[in-house]
Amino acid sequence: MNRASRNRLTEKLIPQFSSETLFDRIARSVCQAGCLPRKELYEAWEVARRIRRRFRGGRVIDLACGHGLLAYILLLLDDSSPMALAVDRRIPEQAAKLAACLEEDWPRLAGRVAFLETDLKQVNLLPDDLVVSVHACGALTDLVLERAVAVRARVAVLPCCHDVAESTTGGLRGWLDGPLAQDVIRASRLRESGYRIITQRIPGDITPKNRLLLGEPVNQ
Repeated sequence: MNRASRNRLTEKLIPQFSSETLFDRIARSVCQAGCLPRKELYEAWEVARRIRRRFRGGRVIDLACGHGLLAYILLLLDDSSPMALAVDRRIPEQAAKLAACLEEDWPRLAGRVAFLETDLKQVNLLPDDLVVSVHACGALTDLVLERAVAVRARVAVLPCCHDVAESTTGGLRGWLDGPLAQDVIRASRLRESGYRIITQRIPGDITPKNRLLLGEPVNQ
């Protein structure tokens, strides 16, 4: 199976996820909803697993959330998080269908994920929050990092759509390609802001934009 495929997962593909592992159970729910590309399922799963190995608990804030799958998986992986807030400037219409399928299969999730359609700058964040974002395009990733740092919240981002300029690459383009230089600067700025940083990758066969940056305030 091509994990990078942008084809939608549909009911016809349910037999390909036949085991009782958590991933296959989630995949069957996503197939039932019939609204997500295969790539997004694997991205959300791989990012969520790595986040939960490092960060437990806290209200989940999924910024530039799309259909909100990452928020749901983070709650499934750690039930000590009381709820999640999934935020985007425009919530896809079929996000409600995906939510209904997931909450039917896991009734304990019902009412614990709230969707908010607004500018990311308008979201009220708290120090105990876990702020996450998968492929917030370009400068939106920087906004996510800035918002988390402002309240000293834990943060995890998987950047994409790098808008490379000299001001964002710190003069490193003689050694590094532009997008990598930009992500190195992001990690350095997060560390300079008093964060312990963790740099990881999700599998490259899912997406070439696979650098995952996690940060935690050193005083927590």
